[in-house]
Amino acid sequence: MVKDFTGKPPIIIAHRGASGYRPEHTLAAYELAIALGADYIEPDLVSTKDGVLIARHENEISETTDVASHAEFAHRRTTKIIDGESKTGWFTEDFTLVELKTLRAKERIPEVRSQNTAYDGLLEIPTLQEIIDLVKAKSAEINRAIGIYPETKHPTYFKSIGLALEEPLLATLTANGYQGANAPIFIQSFEVSNLQDLSTKTDLPLVQLLNNSGKPYDFVVSGDERTYADLVTASGLEEISKYAQAVGIHKNLLVPRDSNGKLRRRGAACRQTSPTSLVIDAHTVGLLVHVWTFRNEDCFLPLDFQGDPQGEYELFLSLGVDGVFSDYPDTAFAVNENFRFKFCSP
Repeated sequence: MVKDFTGKPPIIIAHRGASGYRPEHTLAAYELAIALGADYIEPDLVSTKDGVLIARHENEISETTDVASHAEFAHRRTTKIIDGESKTGWFTEDFTLVELKTLRAKERIPEVRSQNTAYDGLLEIPTLQEIIDLVKAKSAEINRAIGIYPETKHPTYFKSIGLALEEPLLATLTANGYQGANAPIFIQSFEVSNLQDLSTKTDLPLVQLLNNSGKPYDFVVSGDERTYADLVTASGLEEISKYAQAVGIHKNLLVPRDSNGKLRRRGAACRQTSPTSLVIDAHTVGLLVHVWTFRNEDCFLPLDFQGDPQGEYELFLSLGVDGVFSDYPDTAFAVNENFRFKFCSP
């Protein structure tokens, strides 16, 4: 098995659970992900009106729940500005937990994952506590420690409406025994200031998420001119290492796609890649590198890996990454188990 620069195999992070097989951010998706070999499950966290942390990819929930079919909530449809973008729909912060529990999850991309629509209307929106309870029960059942990898979604926005995510997150984690730098958890964010603040309040591992375009929204608010492109430079990564233990990067930051949508060139005798120095630069300052997001469907794969999601994993694993976010943890697990470095000359 390939090992990362820590000497351990790269971790498999179930992206919103086994979201290739079940509607994302449901207990069914998380439980299946564990059964398929995931080391960590990833809940994106937003807040209810009464300050309870729940798992949804966005606080606007019309794409991931049946809220639109609930006549009793029709009057709560509204338009808000979230991180500078106008969004219309129903928002978690306008509902109590009791109200949200009357809703049911649905597949977010039914045109791609029609098989998952069989579970529409069956699954609740889980709380962070329910996710932790599941992880603890499954870890004991299979005698394997399963980690959680929560993301604080729109932290500046939630703080602005009096529902900051960080305090209830740390309180819940502390109450459940998550302590120390080696605890089975990573806390992630696309913003910077909340991670910097968290680093002064906890020694749990923190992850700076880095997109391939744009800038952290807290930079927009504060007038900081830096972008994600500035943060992935050697000096930017060194600055991140002062408050975080890992970076979670968009795949294109490591192996950019060319104008044809390919990740690499084909040599006569072997596959040639043109990766950036991001992994080397991050490891130099002690940061782990976790890469997102790996999916099996051709519509998500680079042109040169159509029908071959395993090959894409192998390419990124060969570059020394320390973990992968995957919608299909079984595929990630199989490649991680069987992968061997294949050296080829340029």
